[in-house]
Amino acid sequence: MDKYWLTLGFVAQGVFTARFVVQWLASERAGRSVIPLAFWFLSIGGSTLLLVYAVHRRDPVFILGQGAGVGIYLRNLHFRLRDQQDTEQTAQQNK
Repeated sequence: MDKYWLTLGFVAQGVFTARFVVQWLASERAGRSVIPLAFWFLSIGGSTLLLVYAVHRRDPVFILGQGAGVGIYLRNLHFRLRDQQDTEQTAQQNK
């Protein structure tokens, strides 16, 4: 069972770290700093998995950090999707 949790921890950290790679590649491609939609999904997924791992480890510092992060990432994703929808509606109205 310990190997399962250790594997989960490494996978969670891998997902969370992948967000930086995605953001870096998107910025390099655009030639400016950008935060792609995938960044927020990887942030939420990785942070949630890390939160599960932290709860298992009963680490209050880790739990607080990842728990707060999940909420922040969800809120940012909400803003991003709302802005994207507003942009699409404006484009349709201007046709």
